[in-house]
Amino acid sequence: MRLPTLMGAVLVFAVAASAGSARAPNPAPASGAYDPQIRPADFVRRIDNLYFPLKPGSVHRYAGVAEDGKARQTGVVLVTHRTKKILGVRCRVVRDTGYTAGKPEERTFDWYAQDRAGNVWYFGEDSRDFRHGHWVRSGGSWKAGAHGAKPGILMLADPQPGQTYRQEYYPGHALDVATVLGPDGAVHLPFKTVRHALETSETSDLEPGVVEHKYYAPGLGEIKSVEVKGGKEATRLVSVSRSR
Repeated sequence: MRLPTLMGAVLVFAVAASAGSARAPNPAPASGAYDPQIRPADFVRRIDNLYFPLKPGSVHRYAGVAEDGKARQTGVVLVTHRTKKILGVRCRVVRDTGYTAGKPEERTFDWYAQDRAGNVWYFGEDSRDFRHGHWVRSGGSWKAGAHGAKPGILMLADPQPGQTYRQEYYPGHALDVATVLGPDGAVHLPFKTVRHALETSETSDLEPGVVEHKYYAPGLGEIKSVEVKGGKEATRLVSVSRSR
């Protein structure tokens, strides 16, 4: 989940010459030296970003197909009541479990925190693969502040078309970058139709041949993802509920 200092830059608004209107700066540029200075006092306990709200107890269920475009894939994302301190920042723990053909395949515990400007930072993940009946830690795990890893931005406070930002930074392991494409057409979900969802394009230097587009809805978060290059994986949100 890039700036000389974190909040000193985040709280200053720049004028976008092309649009002629005030626009929040990009706190996680994908080019140039990257060294975000994380100050715990600049973060808040809640995560209520318009396009990526994380309400403890909420459960998002997804369904779609795997990379081969055939195998059925499902996912269950639970926003837990747990938190984890990373670099002095109290992060919300989100459990994401993926299934292929009905069998558990991958589980991650992701760590997020929101700054005062409204940007949702991604501090890393504890990633597990299901092998021989057990969850085994995978090489995709990383934590900001350890072994050169640094936090990135999962969702900007004020996403604008054309903005490109780092989502994670762990050279050799995690280097996802997202670009805001802007509002898209209608996205049809089993329980509602979302019009003008925010669309982003995600790439990684570690997988140069893969491009994934994601769609986000106000108040819901991620509602759809589809690989448009390098694979056929696709998922969409099918239900939202509260855990018991």
